[in-house]
Amino acid sequence: MARILIVDDDDAFRETLAETLQSLGHETSEAGSGAEGVAAAQRTRFDAVFLDHRMPGMDGLETLAALQARLARLPPVIVLTAYASGGNTIEAMRLGAFDHLTKPISRGAVIEVLTRALHSEAPAVAAASAVADENDADADALIGPSEAMREVHKRIGLAAASAAPVLVRGETGTGKEMVARALHRYSARADAPFIAINCAAIPKELLESELFGHVRGAFTGAIGERAGCFRAADGGVLLLDEIGDMAPGVQAKILRALQEGEVTPLGSHKTIRVDVRVIAATHRDLAAAVREGSFREDLFYRLNVLSIRVPPLRDRLADIIPLAEHFLRLAAARADSTGRTGTDAAKKLSASAAQMLLRHTWPGNVRELRNLMERCHALVRQRVIGAADLSGDLAVSAGELPDGEGLSGASGAGGLPADWLGGELPATVERLEKLLIEHALAQAQGNRAEAARQLGIHRQLLYRKIAQYGLD
Repeated sequence: MARILIVDDDDAFRETLAETLQSLGHETSEAGSGAEGVAAAQRTRFDAVFLDHRMPGMDGLETLAALQARLARLPPVIVLTAYASGGNTIEAMRLGAFDHLTKPISRGAVIEVLTRALHSEAPAVAAASAVADENDADADALIGPSEAMREVHKRIGLAAASAAPVLVRGETGTGKEMVARALHRYSARADAPFIAINCAAIPKELLESELFGHVRGAFTGAIGERAGCFRAADGGVLLLDEIGDMAPGVQAKILRALQEGEVTPLGSHKTIRVDVRVIAATHRDLAAAVREGSFREDLFYRLNVLSIRVPPLRDRLADIIPLAEHFLRLAAARADSTGRTGTDAAKKLSASAAQMLLRHTWPGNVRELRNLMERCHALVRQRVIGAADLSGDLAVSAGELPDGEGLSGASGAGGLPADWLGGELPATVERLEKLLIEHALAQAQGNRAEAARQLGIHRQLLYRKIAQYGLD
């Protein structure tokens, strides 16, 4: 039996969660505010805490910070919210939360997270506070309600509290640099420089100078001294983008800089101390490159201390429409700031256009989606973007839906049933979501865990959707 504290201003939710925990054999205490929760935690030692995010007065993150500061041992804190975002997920994990879950939370989810929490070690003390603006463009670039992106947000929050190197993996266009910027923004180095260099875009003859700097006369054309990226990022963060394309000779010097914390400019014998957190990003399989001999094994292990994989957009079906609408709002805001007429409001997606976006395979990932939405904002004259406005850019077919199953009857644009082309966007998205869940269950022969894996969502979410759509 464990002693568990529930901090939530919603009386009904708090009491229901307490009943669930008590039925599992645990002892519970309840607090209706953050201040009450902190006071209770100072009086009694709890084995775990369920903490609501949005509360009047001291909110969940402020309560978590207070618990971190006032308790000698912070128990596992599970933050709950009905309003999940990339920003609050990252910040909760950075501050030391054990997990960050969305309401409503099922009995199965309570059992699962509590089992993990009660067998965990106490979380490490979080890094110094870093304030993040929820409206910051980089934070918004990581928006997405999908379970796959929420896992990315959690890993960013955990990694932000560390100073260890991070390897960010993902296909081209998935947003690896945005992940690196979020790691910087939520870390104790947020007020120090963030420097990014694309290792694939600079000729190998010049890359060493760009990274480590040079002294005057180091080579033909070196008429002055150059500090280099490591020195420019001193105290902050250096992103080595596309590090998989780096020449072997430069890899050796990167390894020395990481191990010794010092660099030697070209043409000089004097080493210079630097304090830099390195984040490396690549679309390549570095483990395979190590086996092939094109990437140093020792550098790979040195960089791969913490790893974050950014999923491709085709595995983030729930994020496509929110991202598209976000990029349309950004395009409208930029156009409006230039004083152009007719750009005071963002354009909207029709149901048929939304279906087209959901069926596309997105080889260019988020970058492709953003470019498409900016093109639509500039070229589409009407306020609502239709399927015809996308047809020249998205070569989609019914075959891009899983085997085309469930699409019998009269077809409309793109091979979907004709009656799907009208109505409100939320209802249309629900119909497509139901179709995809039915297909995944059929492919998995009724195995819900396997169906959830194919869909890229948690099992608990799949169970809720099955009940919602009457697929039992």
